Amino acid sequence: MKQYDFDTTKFLHQTPIQMRFSDLDALNHVNNGFQMHYFDVGRINYFADVLKREIDWTKDFLVLVHLELDFIAPIEMGMDVYVQTKTIGFGQKSMRMFQRIIDKKTMEVKSTCFSILSGFNREKQTSESLPQEYLDTFLAFENT
Repeated sequence: MKQYDFDTTKFLHQTPIQMRFSDLDALNHVNNGFQMHYFDVGRINYFADVLKREIDWTKDFLVLVHLELDFIAPIEMGMDVYVQTKTIGFGQKSMRMFQRIIDKKTMEVKSTCFSILSGFNREKQTSESLPQEYLDTFLAFENT
């Protein structure tokens, strides 16, 4: 498992995942592509819960610019899995997030995801600084 310069054990947000039979591959494990979808679900719920509003992704200005995933152990049908999500840092125009999928019963980490999201101006199609609201709100949430 990779070494990170932030606490990978403290998560204040988690999203339960409803696993479907169609998520499975020929080995009867959740397919890697579906695991990426699970991380998307966790990220979307994290934004809505922390910002305390529904996010309109057609108008809000964040885009995913980097994903790094590690598949550690198989996820099998019937496991009670959750995506845990946290913000781990900010740049002038970006925010870094770390997520993991865990088996709720055993707390075993099944996979991890490091991502970078960038502020984005849809009209100009260029990167853009993050609003202060994001910095203040996410830092306050993660430091509770």
